[in-house]
Amino acid sequence: MAKKRLLCLSVLIALLAVTAGDSGDGSELDYSKLSGIIIPGFASTQLRAWSILDCPYSPLDFNPLDLVWLDTTKLLSAVNCWLKCMLLDPYNQTDHPDCKSRPDSGLSGITELDPGYITGPLSSVWKEWIKWCIEFGIEANAIMAVPYDWRLSPSMLEERDLYFHKLKLTFETAFKLRGGPSLVFAHSLGNNVFRYFLEWLKLEIAPKHYIQWLDQHIHAYFAVAAPLLGATETIEATLSGFTFGLPVSEGTARLMFNSFASSLWMMPFSKYCRTDNKYCKHFSGGKHVGTPSYHCDEKEFKSNLSGWPTKIINIEIPSTLGFDAYPSFSEIPEANLSGMECGLPTQLSFSAREIADGSFFKAIEDYDPDSKRLLYQLEKSYLGDPVLNPLTPWDRPPIKNVFCIYGTNSKTKVGYYFAPSGKPYPDNWIITDVVYEYEGSLFSRSGNLVEGNPGAISGDETVPYNSLSWCKNWMGPKVNITRAPQQEHDGSDVQIDLNVEHQHGEDIVPNMTRSPRVKYITYYEDSESLPGKRTAVWELDKANHRNIVRSPVLMRELWLEMWRDIHPDAKSQFVTKAKRGPLRDEDCYWDYGKARCAWAEYCEYRYVFGDVHLGQSCRLRYTSADLLLHYL
Repeated sequence: MAKKRLLCLSVLIALLAVTAGDSGDGSELDYSKLSGIIIPGFASTQLRAWSILDCPYSPLDFNPLDLVWLDTTKLLSAVNCWLKCMLLDPYNQTDHPDCKSRPDSGLSGITELDPGYITGPLSSVWKEWIKWCIEFGIEANAIMAVPYDWRLSPSMLEERDLYFHKLKLTFETAFKLRGGPSLVFAHSLGNNVFRYFLEWLKLEIAPKHYIQWLDQHIHAYFAVAAPLLGATETIEATLSGFTFGLPVSEGTARLMFNSFASSLWMMPFSKYCRTDNKYCKHFSGGKHVGTPSYHCDEKEFKSNLSGWPTKIINIEIPSTLGFDAYPSFSEIPEANLSGMECGLPTQLSFSAREIADGSFFKAIEDYDPDSKRLLYQLEKSYLGDPVLNPLTPWDRPPIKNVFCIYGTNSKTKVGYYFAPSGKPYPDNWIITDVVYEYEGSLFSRSGNLVEGNPGAISGDETVPYNSLSWCKNWMGPKVNITRAPQQEHDGSDVQIDLNVEHQHGEDIVPNMTRSPRVKYITYYEDSESLPGKRTAVWELDKANHRNIVRSPVLMRELWLEMWRDIHPDAKSQFVTKAKRGPLRDEDCYWDYGKARCAWAEYCEYRYVFGDVHLGQSCRLRYTSADLLLHYL
């Protein structure tokens, strides 16, 4: 029993500890003082009603604290009422006069969006993550969630909800409660939120205390599936609608999505363009010191693709407006017909830069009612944001330990072709073709190859590879690369390449073999370019964008990394990849070929009343107290 407790304690340490040895002072962190803070992604927080709304022709009404996002029962029975509680004013981001919604709080607000016997598993987000923590005895006050209203722009999050003030207080409360710094786990849009927080913090803390505050309150940052250069699916949701699997029409989904100012937060943008800071509070008293300058280097205009695989938007502008093209419009601005000949539509293409700077929305302003509203929010909440223009590349955050983790090698959308549908708004655009990236090539929905600049591999089905892998630019000129199977292995298929040269702005492509039947995880690690800091990038084959936080492989790697970090006998800067064995009873299984439990070094047959098959009776050998010592 004592050895069993020792093993559980070892895995517990793995989650809530990171090394202090790389700071150079030889000190060790006490794992019991650390905490984990979770920042969920887009649409990954429950929203609850804060109004009383009577829904005509439906037995279901909305009362205070009723679930809005996501209650599929009310969505199906009273969709108009549900939309009132979801929609925001597209200009000032205020609630509908009849209903308002606010984000839920605590861990319960991010585990399952629509709890229920059937809907619960389908809408599960962080539930598996939390279950793993509980399984290994993590204390309740050691894991904190910081949900937010994912419909709002970053500036409105602070203006309406004081979200970033609350997030700062959460870190400070965790420090006082636990006595040590926190580990930040951010998924998808949550990484954009965390980035804005770090910039906002610069205006709240004196410059000489900024790094000191970060070192004291944040010890490691895990950026999971971060859309570092935006996501192309945002374009689809903006112009034609993206239902997220909900039982609503694409037009309704578009109407709802475009009412959120956060819809622009994930727009694709160029890796070559940046914006100067608008003001600096500590040096100018918060006064404007000039107009923000959006400038691009010469590479932007040489490639004309903004660092993306292809032009993101290809759209046909109709030769006439009025009822023939858009039944909801009757006026025909003469200025927009000068380029039209013989009544044929004009084909226009737009790069990521032309989307982020508003050129695209200005081009279709007279053809789509949402363009004016989106352009207003783009200029007000993003291009003109006094804290940060989020539609610019992100440099490495000044945190001791940064881990960038994402899925790869899935077919991912990187470009769209749109045309007028002949229907009224919000269904006035249709997708005529889609460009995908997969296995180092670009091809259309019809299967034809497309010219462009594809990456070596593809993205995670939602975010393209070039956006996910931008964090490789956070690494130095020498990078160690290791590729290993995701599942348990004996080390025979592990490949290592040390001191690989890396040019800033260029991708790191390992010269390694790959078996078509095996899913790999590729590690890029750098612990030397920045003294006292470590940077790592993990690429997980076939890991889906939305489900990666539920990946047992990801959790296993996190725990092993942390276990190595706090162990006094650890010699390397990162956990060894030479071998991977079972860590939980669920990882043990029955080998019918050998008529015994697989991984005999780790697992043994031990029947417990209630087991219904042989594999269920395979459990870890708790008599091996040195199980995790293999990973030092």
